[in-house]
Amino acid sequence: MSEAIQANSLVTLHYRISLPSGQPLISTFNATPATLQLGAGEMLPAMERLLIGLMPGTHHVFELAADEAFGPYRDELVERVKREHMPEEEIEAMSIMEFTAPDGSRYSGLVREIDAQSALIDFNHPLAGKAIRFEVEVIGIS
Repeated sequence: MSEAIQANSLVTLHYRISLPSGQPLISTFNATPATLQLGAGEMLPAMERLLIGLMPGTHHVFELAADEAFGPYRDELVERVKREHMPEEEIEAMSIMEFTAPDGSRYSGLVREIDAQSALIDFNHPLAGKAIRFEVEVIGIS
């Protein structure tokens, strides 16, 4: 008798994250399945909660509202950064930049626009404010 997924299970699964329109963003269905340790921060907590109780061999599609997925889009996470505080490398609009916080943690931002003095950086997750479809096929649990 196989067991259901628990909050700390090691799970092997295929998953697909797409927009409600069906536009796929990430998918393992045509590749090697993913193996994830639940509770280790490898997956969004809201998505982990959806997996709990599923059995191997099951296939589910979940619809997550923006607030359940990557959170609302927050205007305060869009900041103007002076060029002197940015790396020397060439920077292009609509590219992702890595920043290091004073505490050493790293985070990414999307360069929305850039000029000689500054850049407008969006630190929201790219899927913030968007509803998503989360499809899973559970292969195994260990």
